[in-house]
Amino acid sequence: MSAVTDPIADFLTRIRNAQMVAHRVVEIPASNLKKRITEILYDQGYILKYKFEDTPNNQGVIKIALKYDRASKVPAIREIKRVSKPGLRVQLKSADLPRVINGLGIAIVSTSKGIMTGKEARDLNVGGEVLCTVY
Repeated sequence: MSAVTDPIADFLTRIRNAQMVAHRVVEIPASNLKKRITEILYDQGYILKYKFEDTPNNQGVIKIALKYDRASKVPAIREIKRVSKPGLRVQLKSADLPRVINGLGIAIVSTSKGIMTGKEARDLNVGGEVLCTVY
């Protein structure tokens, strides 16, 4: 297996692909960054639940239970998009952080105070790298 050059894009793609084929659970190799993004997705109500598990190789995996609408079976995450890429970093001041669909979605931002939603970063008046947007 080849090394993943952009682990966050890989994380988002795995979620996107699992939703396309209506999987209940998706497994993703763990990292502290991905764990934090997972916690934010959970706190914002985009996923049902998650579990961090250790593996023999010490990498660990994140098991994410995806959330779907009961009646229509539409995934809770309509779109999840990478903003800042390894080839083109997107660093913004707190005032310039994006409002995703007028506040209906979230931007996940990596700041000097940790990884948080764009709204939290705006409230704390810290800018940072916009990792991805979700709605």
